[in-house]
Amino acid sequence: MEIIKVILTSLLSALTLFIIAKLIGHKQISQLDFFDYITGITVGSMAAELATDLETPWKPFIAMVVYGIITIVLSVLTRKFPTSRKYINGSPTIIMDNGKLYRQNMKKAKLDLSEFLVMCRQEGYFNINDIQTAVFEYNGKLTVLPVSGKRPVNPDDMNLSPQQEYINTEIIMDGRVMSGNLKRMGLDKIWLQKQLESQGFHSAKEIFLGICDKDNKVYFFKRQ
Repeated sequence: MEIIKVILTSLLSALTLFIIAKLIGHKQISQLDFFDYITGITVGSMAAELATDLETPWKPFIAMVVYGIITIVLSVLTRKFPTSRKYINGSPTIIMDNGKLYRQNMKKAKLDLSEFLVMCRQEGYFNINDIQTAVFEYNGKLTVLPVSGKRPVNPDDMNLSPQQEYINTEIIMDGRVMSGNLKRMGLDKIWLQKQLESQGFHSAKEIFLGICDKDNKVYFFKRQ
């Protein structure tokens, strides 16, 4: 009987984690900030407790839900009020600028010199003299601006005017006509409707994605 309880509570734990991760979004998976990190390890610990607590599994379950709600509320708050990000996520710190290392900022960012050099090498800079500015972002990554002599050459540097390349343009996204994109391409909804009918569709609502190339050739992907 206890084995069945463990299986059921484990399934509930996995389902709860899945729902919370979906609500939080891909950021939790791909790019952690300070609060996301705390939430991740705490909710993981609660999920393990939920899977094995056969007497009162509702307690860790409620705690997981509360942590998930807090994370979602903070995410909405930082989107609505961008200035709040500085207090919740932190702010970027300039570690190096114009060849000068800011030791106080390194101390503030909890970085020592060896860690900073490792991050520079990871970005492809083995000589710090090649760096104009280095910024330690709030997500723990280093952003580097090289000195002018080490920056990649672009056509403007050589006074060249290469022909503009065109990419495919979305004209329907999830059943919604992208009127602005149609207008920029010199097209209209009447032309689009003819394209839909020529491929056996009645309206844009049947289309998940519609794209148009530079030759005005249209590709439609039907909703599943």
